[in-house]
Amino acid sequence: MSTRQFLFSGFGGQGILFAGKFMAYKGMLDGKHVSWLPSYGPEMRGGTASCSVIISDTPVGSPIVSTPDVLVAMNLPSLDKYEGSVATDGMIFFDSSLIERDVKREDVRAIPLAATSLANEIGTPTLANMVLLGKILASLGEFDEEKIAAVLKKVISAKRADMLEANLNAMRAGAQSTGLI
Repeated sequence: MSTRQFLFSGFGGQGILFAGKFMAYKGMLDGKHVSWLPSYGPEMRGGTASCSVIISDTPVGSPIVSTPDVLVAMNLPSLDKYEGSVATDGMIFFDSSLIERDVKREDVRAIPLAATSLANEIGTPTLANMVLLGKILASLGEFDEEKIAAVLKKVISAKRADMLEANLNAMRAGAQSTGLI
């Protein structure tokens, strides 16, 4: 990998910014150059949220992601808005629990995962974002539990330290999932 650009998108409250922060910290712990650029509407919870992350072997010149290599869409408006911007041969991960259509493009790899359903099934309904992150890392060949635990210790606040194992379990479930529930 020389440079990989990620775009996470969904509604505020779905953990979009946290997922992006996780990916940026993972890149830093991997010794890469990173950029993390959050964006959200004034409503926060329920409004739109997106997060651009760039992980590179070389310094990042601009934090703007206009052609993501990896799109993570956690709701239909996000898939509708960003599907066309994904790079040819890129990847689109989407929560098929909430998005009832398939990816229309044939020049990208679409990875549906019923993340919300799976998060509910394992008893952590607020961690669909982490289920998707587990699937992303597994699909990229980067699922390493030791490294993931180290990143989680960096991004989970002290007052939520009790959520470390739940986040790790959600990521494991996503990594092991075949996609449909």
